[in-house]
Amino acid sequence: MKVLRIDLNANSLRTEEIPAQGPITLGIKIHNEAKSWSLDPLDPNVPFIIGMGPFVGGKMPGFHRLIAVFKSPMTRTLHVAALGGAAYKFMGSGIDTIVITGKSKKPIVIFASSDGIELRNIEPVFEYGNYHGAYAFTKYLLDTYRDFFVKYNARAVVVGPAALGTYNGALVSIDVNPLKGEFRPGAEDFAARGGPGTALVMGHNVVGIVAGGTYKARYTKVNDMDFINKIMIESFKKPFRQVMDEKTIKYRFDPSIGTGGTFGVNYPHYRELLPLFGYKSIYLPREVRIQHVEAILRLFWKPFNDEVFVKSKSWYNCGDFGCSVVCKKVWRGKKVDYEPFHAMGPFIGNYIFEEAVPLVDLIDQYGLDAIEMGHVVAWVFDAIEHGLLRPDETGLSDKPAFDPVRFNPDVDSRKNARLAGEVIKGFVEKSSEILKLIAENGVRVAARKLDEIFHDRVLKIGKSFRDLVVYVAYGNEGYMTPNFYWAPGMVAPMYMLGRYWTNYTPTFMGPEDFAKSSLNRAIAEALIDDSGLCRFHRGWAEPVLERLYIEITGMQPNKDIYRELAEYSIRANTEPKPWEGERARDVVSTMAREVGSKEWSFEDYEDYINWWRRFKETIDSGLGLTPLITA
Repeated sequence: MKVLRIDLNANSLRTEEIPAQGPITLGIKIHNEAKSWSLDPLDPNVPFIIGMGPFVGGKMPGFHRLIAVFKSPMTRTLHVAALGGAAYKFMGSGIDTIVITGKSKKPIVIFASSDGIELRNIEPVFEYGNYHGAYAFTKYLLDTYRDFFVKYNARAVVVGPAALGTYNGALVSIDVNPLKGEFRPGAEDFAARGGPGTALVMGHNVVGIVAGGTYKARYTKVNDMDFINKIMIESFKKPFRQVMDEKTIKYRFDPSIGTGGTFGVNYPHYRELLPLFGYKSIYLPREVRIQHVEAILRLFWKPFNDEVFVKSKSWYNCGDFGCSVVCKKVWRGKKVDYEPFHAMGPFIGNYIFEEAVPLVDLIDQYGLDAIEMGHVVAWVFDAIEHGLLRPDETGLSDKPAFDPVRFNPDVDSRKNARLAGEVIKGFVEKSSEILKLIAENGVRVAARKLDEIFHDRVLKIGKSFRDLVVYVAYGNEGYMTPNFYWAPGMVAPMYMLGRYWTNYTPTFMGPEDFAKSSLNRAIAEALIDDSGLCRFHRGWAEPVLERLYIEITGMQPNKDIYRELAEYSIRANTEPKPWEGERARDVVSTMAREVGSKEWSFEDYEDYINWWRRFKETIDSGLGLTPLITA
């Protein structure tokens, strides 16, 4: 693996070959060498790693994700985030992975090409023409450095305003047509979970990376279709293209349900198991949840499906050229994915699709983690609903409608959407002391401080701020809010969450069986991410991934990635901790009741602790770790 090391303190650049199968394997090695577990996540001596897997540039689409490995300001341990398709152009620079340490005195953008590396002092531009935030900065770089983009067919990764002052800034990459100076429709992607943009800017003062060039695939066999088809026929009895099309059908278009993509599929699939109103829906009877889902399908899902699949037939890929999945469903110029739209839709009490579009756009412009912002907005709304906060204390112009029993979707959705925009804007601009507190500290620490500030209200109401938000605790301050599935695996004591490194099916089983299934998924997903593979391709790639490593690269794949990440967490004192709030526990207990679990009734707190402890003990045993369980 060709590694570019950038030391911004010494203003030095050097390249070296380091044996590693992928960016996560390399990232763990680099972080351990730096002993970053002992440092604050935003310390300039904490390395930031971004790179690609070994199968880039070949005729197997899906292997073109850029993977960031960083110490998260949110979890306070190592985290992984991914950008779809970006590695296809980054490959041209000849650099497999960039490792950044130190901090520049002025903001810099890294320009990497087949002709060399250059660090340029560039202030981020967040208003440019008709563009805002990360989109403005990308267009500014494209226009200002058009010659570079054209010569090297380059692509940029940038940050938005959120990375300059909040804990959850994202990395944003929009594929472009350099000759026309235009964005490719729908080809935008975000590495957001855990705050990689914040780590890059506040830790190192790097605001962007632009890369491209003439280098081709490192391994010739990735372009050998005879070789690729041979493996597929031996494994699946079918050639590669047929296997890929069959295994990715739901992300493209599933004729059995007349839709496709994560947004299109998830709503009719999960139905009454969708988490709504900051997970408050878990307390509703099944028949009431069904009524809510019917409204969501009518007002939220159907307009998207009619426009995208019936009328415009508008879908693209992420910039991974040759990928037939075309997972980017585009509604009037805006890509639509389940997680960000659910965050700004049903999860915050907004069932009108058109009202979610500008909110998702605002989040993307700011360069925020949409999932996290869904939790933040819902939490603020719920605190106001319970009387823990007044609207004016958070800078809101009105009280949200956040009681699912009294909710009128046709009327209340519009009010909640308007107020959500006020929360998002206030969060980034820190326009109120409460939103400033959340933006600078994250949900977990902010909840603790708000419980102290509003102690009298907490006692009077009988609910703490921590009771109204769902997260997994790491160490003393770290946390991760779950992706939008009502599933115990999303809040179980796994060493990394926020990605799908767990069993996230809406089901329930005893802690040992659940832990084993989650660990198996985590080990597999870690290897998938290390290879730079898009999860949408895992159906065909996962069964043959080990063989691809051995026969293409000559390397035996590292299956200890998850264990090594867990060991890092132990050194960093950021092991998973028991649930701190009522609703996080109830995600587990209500799911047990939903599926009729007889063994687990969760009558008291000790039942939760018992399940949690046994789950974690099974994980630690499976990884060969010395358990350090604290309850």
